[in-house]
Amino acid sequence: MNLLRRIFLQKAALFWLPVFAVTWALSAYSFPLYKALGARWIIKYPAQAQLHLEANISAFMQWLVEDASFGLFSFRDLTRFISALIEAPYSFARNALIDGFSVGLGSDAVDVAPSLSWVAVIVTLVAMGHYARDWNLAALMAGCFGYLAIFGQWDSAMVTLASVLIAVPIGAVGGLLLGILAYRMPYFETMIRPVLDLMQTVPVFSYLVPILFLFGFGPVAALVATIIYAMPPMVRVTIVALRGVPSEIHDVGVMVGCTKRQLMWKVIIPSAAPTLMVGVNQVIMLSLNMVIIASMIGAGGLGYDVLTALRRLDIGGGIEAGVAIVVMAIALDRLSQAFATRVPDEVANHTTQNLAKRHPWLVSVLVVAVGTFLLSYIFPAVQDYPKSMTLSTGTFWSDVIGYINVHFFDAFEAVKTVFLTYLLLPVKRFFVGIPWAWGIIVMTLIGWRVGGIGLGLLSGVLTAFIAAVGLWNKAMVTVYLCGVSVLVASAIGIPLGIFAAQNDRANRIIGSFIDTLQTLPSFVYLIPVVMLFRVGDFSAMVAVVLYAMAPAVRYAAHGVRSVDPQLIEAGLVSGCTPRQLLWRIKLPMALPELLLGLNQTILLALSMLVITALVGTRDLGQEVYIALTKANTGQGIVAGLSVAFIAIIADRILSAFATRARTKMGMGS
Repeated sequence: MNLLRRIFLQKAALFWLPVFAVTWALSAYSFPLYKALGARWIIKYPAQAQLHLEANISAFMQWLVEDASFGLFSFRDLTRFISALIEAPYSFARNALIDGFSVGLGSDAVDVAPSLSWVAVIVTLVAMGHYARDWNLAALMAGCFGYLAIFGQWDSAMVTLASVLIAVPIGAVGGLLLGILAYRMPYFETMIRPVLDLMQTVPVFSYLVPILFLFGFGPVAALVATIIYAMPPMVRVTIVALRGVPSEIHDVGVMVGCTKRQLMWKVIIPSAAPTLMVGVNQVIMLSLNMVIIASMIGAGGLGYDVLTALRRLDIGGGIEAGVAIVVMAIALDRLSQAFATRVPDEVANHTTQNLAKRHPWLVSVLVVAVGTFLLSYIFPAVQDYPKSMTLSTGTFWSDVIGYINVHFFDAFEAVKTVFLTYLLLPVKRFFVGIPWAWGIIVMTLIGWRVGGIGLGLLSGVLTAFIAAVGLWNKAMVTVYLCGVSVLVASAIGIPLGIFAAQNDRANRIIGSFIDTLQTLPSFVYLIPVVMLFRVGDFSAMVAVVLYAMAPAVRYAAHGVRSVDPQLIEAGLVSGCTPRQLLWRIKLPMALPELLLGLNQTILLALSMLVITALVGTRDLGQEVYIALTKANTGQGIVAGLSVAFIAIIADRILSAFATRARTKMGMGS
């Protein structure tokens, strides 16, 4: 506990408490002060000094689409070329999985070949599961995709799978190539790092506005948005993976005479393959998380089903489609993880073996595909799962929510009232009352105190941008909602992580719970939350807490497990009780990981807050959503940048804090 006091309590006494006291005083009395002095600029940034970027950005986008030219081709030609490159493989994947192949257009179209049958698709995935790991994974693949067929989600699931099959290779290969460039050229990494930060912190809705403007409404625009959203983690993982290859392997490649190209593609990348597959796994999960949001600009599939259910407040249909996305996410996640850790087959002499013995699963898949194609003329159920045999849980989920509303309405309202009265509204009044000028000064001081003058200037400039574009009040509402949600998520998640780190059975149960939370698409949280709590800030907070809690749990568990066993042994020898061991050794040493978990929780909370604009929040997320509905590119980009800047400030300050904590503990930077 002494170390915690030295890091936090001394700093609070000398710096943080005075800053908080002045901020609280100004927040409480800024409005009376404005009235007394007649100085409206105290609470509202002067209109004549605002940066009117929205109109300029919208005009630039208009020029880009209509008039921009690069000599031989226009910008519109470029976007059409990109659309054609993406649309061709997407159409093929969709035809192969669900639509079938045809020649001609409209009423003149002639069917050439059907799509793969549901049996053939499941057998293919079973074969991939067995090849990647074992029969257990093969059974999981069969169970997950069999569920999609039995519960009537097959057609929508195949549309979503077609999108994933195109977005993931493009995102993974693009991220790999950019990561290789950054690895080879440090200055290129310096250039793209801010771009990656923006791509990961700008709300997804903000991507949709310019992409909708450039590529139009449809699946191609949705795929472009998905690729942009899913690619940054692959770039970062590639850089880390390539730098993590032992120098001895690099030296061996040089000694045997490899060229730079051979060294990269035949030595370094194969050595880094397991870590690179982690990046591919992230691309898959982010692509699936994007399917609902991308459905707003024409993606279709399961995401569209969830979105339409949310608009109709169809709790049963929304949960059914959401569970289908979770089932697909679990299957693809486990499959990609298996490929990441797969041990290559032993080299054997196959010259005397026929094709069936060399590639039994490939031959089996081909036989099933051809066999089901032929059998489908006799038994149509082999091609398309019979609708008469599908099951539905929609009514069950609707009845469950209805029962809860009828019998526990008063209890939920009481909880909601307590949170609003004693937490949400007081915190909101505090943040909304902060004058913009003092907010800029405070963020500059905090950045300087934690990370030096560079971080102080960055924090001040980004905060000043938010005030200068006229979004200060909405930004403060965003900060308030994010702050309260992160506080509640940390208050629940950190104790759960600590408990999981010290109890194996709890670790398995909590780990399964967190895995489920992480695979649920963000939109899915809104449906039961709205049905139980109606719209408003409390509903937004509940959805954000559920979505953003996972990093708090995982980092807390990892931090406690990572404490040096020698320190724990020393504590036991000195007579520490389990409680003293936790509070005086484990938690202080896990502080850097706890701060990093807090950092990730904030980033997830901000990304979810934009989506909670659909349940009635009045923050920057609402600005972004309004811009999407009006196709106002300038408004969407400015509001999205404001959210991104809040995320960047929080990320840099907490990262600097974690680095200082590591240094003070002698753990390195």
